[in-house]
Amino acid sequence: MQPSTTTSHDFQVQGMTCGHCERAVTQAVQGVDPDATVRIDRASGNVHVAHSSAARAALAAAIAEEGYAVAA
Repeated sequence: MQPSTTTSHDFQVQGMTCGHCERAVTQAVQGVDPDATVRIDRASGNVHVAHSSAARAALAAAIAEEGYAVAA
């Protein structure tokens, strides 16, 4: 079994306008990786995901499934 690598990812997410949006994005990310730490700056649209072993694409897809536009 290979050891999992832990890394961080930054996403630009459009459409977050309130605390509910932040919770939805956080829960989406933690649905993919329960151990991930999520930090959101709603004003800039930046979502920082730290301590995650999940693939970047999987995290982005989970956020997009909540209805938010995700850019690199």
